[in-house]
Amino acid sequence: MTDPLDHWARQAGSAVLLDGFHALKHALRFGAEVPVAVTTDRTAALALAGELAPDVREALDALLTEVDAASYATLVPRPHPTGVAALAVRPSREANLRRLAQAPRTAPIVVLDEPRNLGNAGAVIRLAAGFGATGVVTTGTLDPWHPTVVRGGAGLHFATAVERVPVAELPDGPVYALDPEGEDIRGTKLPDDAVLAFGSERAGLSAGLRARADHLLRLPMRPQVSSYNLATSVAMTLYHWSAF
Repeated sequence: MTDPLDHWARQAGSAVLLDGFHALKHALRFGAEVPVAVTTDRTAALALAGELAPDVREALDALLTEVDAASYATLVPRPHPTGVAALAVRPSREANLRRLAQAPRTAPIVVLDEPRNLGNAGAVIRLAAGFGATGVVTTGTLDPWHPTVVRGGAGLHFATAVERVPVAELPDGPVYALDPEGEDIRGTKLPDDAVLAFGSERAGLSAGLRARADHLLRLPMRPQVSSYNLATSVAMTLYHWSAF
C-alpha cells in the first residue's frame, strides 16, 4: 500500500490543495481528479459525508486515508476543523480558456479587475459557481488558484472555469463594468453572454478595463455609504442577471 504522505509529497508541487471536507466534497461533485486525500478521523469524515453529501460518500470511502494529527498539520497551512485535506489536479489552462470562449454562452463571465484580497476572490468564485456562471477571470497579479482562494471558494473552482488573463485577452462579449459613475443597473437587462467586470474595493476599475467596457453600471446604494464588499457586489449583479 502506498504511503499517503509519500504520495502527497510527490503530488504537492503541481496540485491544488483542497483544504477541508467541503472543498473535497465540491471538487468530487464537479469531476476533479483527486489522487490523494487524508483525514485525521476517517470514521467521522465518512459520517459527515453520509449526513451532508451521500452522493460522494462512496468516492470518499475509496479515497480517504487516516493519518495522525501531527502529520496532517504538516500538509496544510492551517488545520481545518473537519480534519480533511486532499490534492486535486488543476484543470488545464487550455481547457478553461475553451470553456470561457464557448459560444453561444448561456451565463455571464465574471471579471475581477486587479483584485487584492484572496478571501474575497474565493468568495466570488463560490458565488459564481452557485449562479452557474460560465467562469471567473482575474486580471493583474493575484493567482485565482492560490490555496487561500481555493479555501474561500470551498472547492468550487472545479464547478466553473477560473483563469487569469490580461485585459486585452478578455473573452468575447459585451462588457458591463460596475462603477459609481455608471447607469443604475435596475434599468438594464444583462444578457447571458455578458462579461461582468468589477474593480478592486480600494482602486475601482483599472484604466484598461474602463476603456474596454461597453457599459458602465452602478448598484443602488444609500448616500454616504462608500462601497459594498466585492463579493456582495458580484452577488447583487448575478442575482439581477438571473432574475430579469
